[in-house]
Amino acid sequence: MESTFFNGNTYFIDEKVNMFKFENAYQVYGENGELIGAIKQKLTTGQKMLRLFLKKPMLPFLLEIRNANDGLEGTISRGWTFWMSKIVIADASGAPIGVIKQKFKFFKPTFTIFSDANMQLAQITGDWKAWNFVIKDANQAPIGAISKKWAGAVKELFTTADKYNVTISGDVTDKKSKAVIISAAITIDMVLKESK
Repeated sequence: MESTFFNGNTYFIDEKVNMFKFENAYQVYGENGELIGAIKQKLTTGQKMLRLFLKKPMLPFLLEIRNANDGLEGTISRGWTFWMSKIVIADASGAPIGVIKQKFKFFKPTFTIFSDANMQLAQITGDWKAWNFVIKDANQAPIGAISKKWAGAVKELFTTADKYNVTISGDVTDKKSKAVIISAAITIDMVLKESK
């Protein structure tokens, strides 16, 4: 059965806070407030120990994107990094489908998203403090947004600061490109918080 996780155009991300905060976890809702899956960080015991002594932005990470039935949709991973991050997005079989390269300007982070063929798909830029980001395609045309402002059916569900929404234009129809762009957008929260 073909996956429907990346079929939507609106995603609501809800961070699940745990007491020791070793592993990041997020629940993902569709545009009508239905739970469609989760993003979960996987850490070995050794990685948990390293997080006590080393700064998080240096450390490798692995996030799994899972649907509502706990089926694997893809992964988001980063190796050791000391300056500019390179984050790899893979499909459920482990084949790379895209790369995110990040740059930090003063309160204006930039994430450039590439396909597996190293073609630029999109760029995410915005205001970290206001939590307002614009997603633009390779021609700099707006194709989406990330924000903490929403309305409609899910407004009642999301009342605290660690929740945000991602919208992608219906013009983005290539499934693989859409999966890469959405994966990048839903990773921003963790990456930016680590960089504080």
